[in-house]
Amino acid sequence: MKDLVIIGYGAAGFASLIEANELGIKPILIGYGPIGGTCVNVGCVPSKRLLHLGEKGGDFFSSFEDTRQFVRKARKEKYEDVLSYYDVELIEGKAHFISPHEVKVGDKVIEGKKFIIATGSSPFIPEIPGLKDLGYWTNVEALNPDRKISSLVIIGGRAEALEFSQMYRNFGVEVAILQRSKTLIPDWEPEISLEIQRVLEEEGIYVITDVKVKEVKKGESGKLVITNRGDIEADEILMATGRKPNVDLNLSSAGVELNEKGGIKVNDELQTTNPNIYAAGDVIGDKMLEALAGYEGTIAVRNAIKGEHKKIDFLSVPQVIFTRPNLARVGLNSFDGDFDSRTVKMKDIVKAQIIDAEDGLIKMVVEKGSKRIMGVHVMAENAAEFIGEAALAIKHRMTIDDIIDTVHVFPTVAESLRIVALAFYKDVEKLSCCV
Repeated sequence: MKDLVIIGYGAAGFASLIEANELGIKPILIGYGPIGGTCVNVGCVPSKRLLHLGEKGGDFFSSFEDTRQFVRKARKEKYEDVLSYYDVELIEGKAHFISPHEVKVGDKVIEGKKFIIATGSSPFIPEIPGLKDLGYWTNVEALNPDRKISSLVIIGGRAEALEFSQMYRNFGVEVAILQRSKTLIPDWEPEISLEIQRVLEEEGIYVITDVKVKEVKKGESGKLVITNRGDIEADEILMATGRKPNVDLNLSSAGVELNEKGGIKVNDELQTTNPNIYAAGDVIGDKMLEALAGYEGTIAVRNAIKGEHKKIDFLSVPQVIFTRPNLARVGLNSFDGDFDSRTVKMKDIVKAQIIDAEDGLIKMVVEKGSKRIMGVHVMAENAAEFIGEAALAIKHRMTIDDIIDTVHVFPTVAESLRIVALAFYKDVEKLSCCV
């Protein structure tokens, strides 16, 4: 019987493997599909590379070929080569449980004392009449197009839809976003939702909200999307309608239950309903973020092997949408409780003026009385690079005074964090640069 069996070799699986070795354990690592999982192959890495190349004015075909080469390099250096640094037994194939302490991969049965399930997620595709027959793209096909297209309809209006809309628009493609809710990214602060819509529309991206897709048909020269607000035709349809946890593991045989989101049910220590099985990453069905998946993999191993009862402070987990300008947030929204908040426009931040990046804003949400920072929401150039400071402030339950009393570099966009904290006391439009 093996001490630890890890199912999945993406971000969470590799983090689990590395931590297991730190604890003196040689695990079995079971993987299915391209090593590295979604992020390095068809997620974070290629999408951000393509956004970068598009912003530089790259050619359509050469940019996608460059990205494929970049992905191969990253996969080799960060996953394939990494295996050689650690003591691990790799088994490739699809695993399923046959008992609470056994999995089967092909003809091989593996018995384990403890398990980490880290099988990730896949695109969720809603039922739309005609869609399957006519065909569509997911993130996989959109990152590896088989032809150059001139127009694209994106169904969905959250992170994936926003990033791919700018990506393809940068390559000269006509893009339309169809979002069923009344705003894009509806769970974000409304100011940011409206501001990013304005920016996208100024770039020539058509944004239609509060729309219901009724049917997909063959059009005169492309694919025709029928909605309650009219029809729209494009060369291709990208389904950016969310992701579903990969839970096809015969979990009932292991005594592992699912949660209301269709992911694996875990407690706050990442333990499933089988006390010897833990889960980490997208398969839980909560926030699907690469960095969080890796951290959960580490925590799951420490709890499973050492019984450390570690918990994750989800309040301080940051999220970024890599549009330009970036959208970044951490903590709670202003509408999540009886909070106080202040907003500062990027046009009032000197560095944003210097680099002609005045679109956007920063909003800080604080607890009344204590002045503790409960949320920070940013739309700004390079917001991804400084949202970590806000995450640290929330993790340590800092107040606006802690931020104000910390000297920030001038001129930087990151200085906006201190400026918005000052806004609780002063009219920041009347301050000099040095305050």
